[in-house]
Amino acid sequence: MTEQPLLRTAARIFRKLTPRARVAVCELPLTLVVGGLFVSAPALWPNLMQNGLFVTGILMHGILFLSCFLVPWERLAPGASLAIPVLDLVALAFTRSGAYGSLPGLVVLALFPVIWLSASGMRTRSSLIISFLGPLIIALPPFISHLPKPPSSDMFSVIVLPLVMFAVAVTIRLSGSNARIQQQRVRQRDQALRQLLAASRDREMLLGTILDTIDVGIVAVDSKGETLLTNNQQKEFHRVATPSRSGAAPTRDELLIFGQDRLTPLPPEKSPTQRAVQGETYSDYLVWFGAGAEQRAISTAARSMKYGVDEGFGGAVIVFRDVTDVVQALAAKDELVANVSHEFGSPLTSILGNLDLVLSGDEKLSDRARTRLEVAERNAERLRALVDDLLMSAAAVESIHLRRTDVAGLVENSLVSAHAQADFANVGLVADVPSPLWADADPLRLGQALDNLVSNAIKYSPGGGRVTVRAARNDGWIQLEVQDTGMGMTTEETEKIFTRFFRTGAARQAAIPGVGLGLSITKSIVERHGGSITCTSKPGRGSTFTVSLPATPPQENVKA
Repeated sequence: MTEQPLLRTAARIFRKLTPRARVAVCELPLTLVVGGLFVSAPALWPNLMQNGLFVTGILMHGILFLSCFLVPWERLAPGASLAIPVLDLVALAFTRSGAYGSLPGLVVLALFPVIWLSASGMRTRSSLIISFLGPLIIALPPFISHLPKPPSSDMFSVIVLPLVMFAVAVTIRLSGSNARIQQQRVRQRDQALRQLLAASRDREMLLGTILDTIDVGIVAVDSKGETLLTNNQQKEFHRVATPSRSGAAPTRDELLIFGQDRLTPLPPEKSPTQRAVQGETYSDYLVWFGAGAEQRAISTAARSMKYGVDEGFGGAVIVFRDVTDVVQALAAKDELVANVSHEFGSPLTSILGNLDLVLSGDEKLSDRARTRLEVAERNAERLRALVDDLLMSAAAVESIHLRRTDVAGLVENSLVSAHAQADFANVGLVADVPSPLWADADPLRLGQALDNLVSNAIKYSPGGGRVTVRAARNDGWIQLEVQDTGMGMTTEETEKIFTRFFRTGAARQAAIPGVGLGLSITKSIVERHGGSITCTSKPGRGSTFTVSLPATPPQENVKA
């Protein structure tokens, strides 16, 4: 143990003593020294036991020590026990006067009562006066008895020793004052820390109450992925995702978390928490928790936390929101659209068929009647195109059937299909795609998305231009880019471009045909593949659509 812990331990033990025991402990050092003199005096200084002053002093010390135990100090005023060190100085005056011839240095024993008085609660002025006068009274009788020529030792005892004792008392007082100041500061700091701790606990309780009140799940993780905070709603989501036969608490990788098809387990590196730990910031990332009737659609978002001066990655906060009702409502709406569109299909087919028969028949029609029938046919064709788009939009939300697919082949087929449209619009088609380029994809749906992007790029590049399709593998992802040199869009329009039925002002002004479903369908297909699509554009400088899809690790000798 070091010195400070020892002192603290001794102080703690001293405070636990009774008032009588504390007084006795303070008196004990002087009593031991005087007791030693009394025991050794018969052998070493036989004449001392014949000296009345010496014996009186010894008896006074003994009586004072016994009074430490016999007097009920706990019933008296707190400063009453200070009479003991004052009387010790009187007893020492008798002891030193009686033993002057044999032990002239006994005056130094005044140090014990001086220390006691200086370290006590006595007023500073009183303790300093007694600390000076006490040793002076002890040393003065022998000095007076040797006048007019006292020895130099008496001169030292009378002049120097009281000053030394006074200096000791002043030093102890100053040290005590400094200690009290430090103790007061420690108490103030301790009180401040207690207040901060209480405020921190209040804030923690308030935060916990708020987190447990809201209906979204919240998880905070550190830079290593360890959970720092979670609320009750998230614990409920965790329960839903826990395997039914799981005995012990499952790890994060063992939870039942699926992709948007509700069947394919989400890879650990694509889980919302792991993506956040890797430093990603995202929003509206849809996953499915659990299986069976309790399966829930969860929309997630993550934001990183920055710590320190250098703002290094310190963890992330992930928010989980139950959107099952919204997803089911959208599915019901799409089903309704599909059903209604399907019911429109048969009458439209009949209308178009009969119009075609009338227009191509042998019946003689007036020019005015033929014109009106052709107008009806064009509008019926337009209505059928709208119905086809609605059916395609509803079909895009159906399950995606993934299989090993060469994306380069899909791009080639899409460009071949769009060649006639590009020639008619005087738009050049350029492809920069390595072959093969494998990915886990639904070739029918992904081909549909590519056709939409290429067709849109041609349609919105009136009066010529160029459409470039690029693709590459990048860190486990397929990056597919469709770029045009057409009319472009504003930033506000770019943010809404994937919304159903949205069309830009420039497209409406230019009377470009369409109902605004193609890009919405494309986005749904891409997200069903576990990917994402973004758009960058500037008015008059064209647009670039970038699709990111999970890639398949390259394999040797694989036949497409």
